[in-house]
Amino acid sequence: MKLLVAALEIELDAFPDHIPGYERLVTGAGKLKATFELTRALTSGNFTEIVIVGTAGSIDPEAASGVHEIAHAIQHDVYDLQGTRGSHLALDQTVSTGRPGVTIATGDFFVQDADEVAEIRALGASLVDMETFAYIWVAQRMGIPVRAARAVSDSASDGAILTFRERVALCSAELWEWFQAECLTA
Repeated sequence: MKLLVAALEIELDAFPDHIPGYERLVTGAGKLKATFELTRALTSGNFTEIVIVGTAGSIDPEAASGVHEIAHAIQHDVYDLQGTRGSHLALDQTVSTGRPGVTIATGDFFVQDADEVAEIRALGASLVDMETFAYIWVAQRMGIPVRAARAVSDSASDGAILTFRERVALCSAELWEWFQAECLTA
């Protein structure tokens, strides 16, 4: 059995309620909820793969729209003792899916400020979200292969939260198309 994971139920609106071979998990937004709910699901089930879908803000013109598979995730809201952004005191700086794709920066706040975008972009990320680092980190610790795809919902700039609310249903449809092509045919 495989596990289909999203942070918000609305991100799965275009998906059927039952997909053969998949169990579905909605964790809630943010790194703590993502970590807790995914860990709980993995310890109570026997999963061969985790497929993460959801939305993300774009901070790179090369990733301004569409669905992007995630290769690496970093945290943009952590600092080490020297004040280096993106470096955690006790966690890996980068986690990887082992697949080709873009780098996403995860943090526990909705990015919608141009100065913030510039700082996060300097870390090497193309997208921002609130869960991917946590999902990949847990999957690695549990030894389960993981892949992640994010549909661009907004430009992570002023007013991004309004764009997100308008676009999330469209993103769900884009993710369902990606999922059918990438996960149901494999």
